[in-house]
Amino acid sequence: MSRSETFSYRAGGADCHGYLSVPEGDASCPGVLVAPAFGGLGPLERGTCDRLAALGYVALGVDYYSGGRHTTDRAEAAQWMAALQDDRPLLADRMTGALAALAGLDRAAGQKLGAMGYCFGGKAVLDLARSGAVFAAGVTLHGVYDAPPSGSMAMKAALLICDGWDDSLCPPAVKVALAAELSEHCPDWQMLSFGHTGHAFTNPKAAPNKGFGYSEAAEARSWRALTGFFEEMLA
Repeated sequence: MSRSETFSYRAGGADCHGYLSVPEGDASCPGVLVAPAFGGLGPLERGTCDRLAALGYVALGVDYYSGGRHTTDRAEAAQWMAALQDDRPLLADRMTGALAALAGLDRAAGQKLGAMGYCFGGKAVLDLARSGAVFAAGVTLHGVYDAPPSGSMAMKAALLICDGWDDSLCPPAVKVALAAELSEHCPDWQMLSFGHTGHAFTNPKAAPNKGFGYSEAAEARSWRALTGFFEEMLA
């Protein structure tokens, strides 16, 4: 069982309205940020927060756009994403602000912290790690991998990259480039690529298309990998 609520915090100079889900009881627990896909914090990510809370984590859904913005209109989401894509320091600030908000919660006090993200949220988790932020573990699910123009600092977090091999947004050459970056900057990383799988494989509403589409098998496998990784790294 878990309890959930809208949770407001400041990050990157703006008011952000996230989603907080916590296990029942009063005991302190490890914390996990959940960074959404490019539409902003929506039902899928809120559901993930609830699933993590049921496993014993304090889970905070991240509002990296600020103002609680969420849309199902792909064109609008693309505009919002492009604005943050063009301001990678702001994206990192929004993530470090969310991490600080999570660390400041009584239920997460003194506990290890993790972060996970879908699609553009995967890039947000990578940029959090690239900033040198102190957290224990990060996971990307069909993330986007290009590094910011400023490059990467030495990373503190261990990283798990869950990826569709046929993802048209991140073809093999892009995966190899990320592996090279992580080998240089990340002390502990692993990449799990699912064959015959494209982008958005965790989203049941993602219609199959070339390089895109939901995969029930990849969703289940990535969740097992993610929960096992957090169990190892956040204990």
